[in-house]
Amino acid sequence: EVQLVESGGGLVQPGGSLRLSCAASGFTFSRYAMSWVRQAPGKGLEWVSHINSGGDNTFYTDSVKGRFTISRDNAKNTLYLQMNSLKPEDTAVYYCNAYLVRLEGSLEYWGQGSQVTVSS
Repeated sequence: EVQLVESGGGLVQPGGSLRLSCAASGFTFSRYAMSWVRQAPGKGLEWVSHINSGGDNTFYTDSVKGRFTISRDNAKNTLYLQMNSLKPEDTAVYYCNAYLVRLEGSLEYWGQGSQVTVSS
């Protein structure tokens, strides 16, 4: 059974930090590109950050550049998102996403989400 389980969310004051983790199981984690995607209250999904399967290429949406860092540990089948200098507008449910492009069709998996609330 494929599972992506996020953890590490919570309530934090503006300027604070959190680290999200996404534990993967049931598929070959090291073959998949991974992303963090968030959904703020009343808004649509917003892609936040992406890392390739090897972990040597990363990308960020402009609003989090310089504040968030994505990383992965393929030996532990885990994806991370270090979030620093958090702002109220970072409040959202954060989802991890696994994606694999294949000739016979792509594969995609989602976690259940982790709530991050930035408020004083």
